[in-house]
Amino acid sequence: MRIGVTLAILMATTSAALAGGGFEIVIPGRVGVPVIINGVDASYAVVEGDWGLGKGTHVQPTIYGGRYIDPVPKVGHYYPSAGRIPGYGRLEIEPPANRRLPQPAESYHQSWSAQSAPLPAQSNVPVDPPEIIYAPGDNRRRDLRPRGPQNLPR
Repeated sequence: MRIGVTLAILMATTSAALAGGGFEIVIPGRVGVPVIINGVDASYAVVEGDWGLGKGTHVQPTIYGGRYIDPVPKVGHYYPSAGRIPGYGRLEIEPPANRRLPQPAESYHQSWSAQSAPLPAQSNVPVDPPEIIYAPGDNRRRDLRPRGPQNLPR
């Protein structure tokens, strides 16, 4: 019985150690962003090879099912840094050096500025006010009784 348990443990540990040399299926992290490996779009393809940061050696990976990506795309845009003239579009003609120049433009100057808001106006309240301030107004006596149908003035 002990030999059977030992053999089972030995088989389980060795199979986990040999599992690292298989193949991988590449799934992109974002939709529409391809995974490029050595000029080949490896999105949803099978990649075989012992490579990566976790390995001590770098072997050229084999990609099954990927498609070749052209490093210089054949698009209708003009990139001046590529050093090629555009296939179509506006024909730029350099004017001669001895041509008649237009009149110089009139001078123009514009400026902006910012400042704090003006201080509020000084109030009429004294700095050290008395304890009671009498409000100005008429000195008529007001009737403070509640108004109702029985208390209407006659």
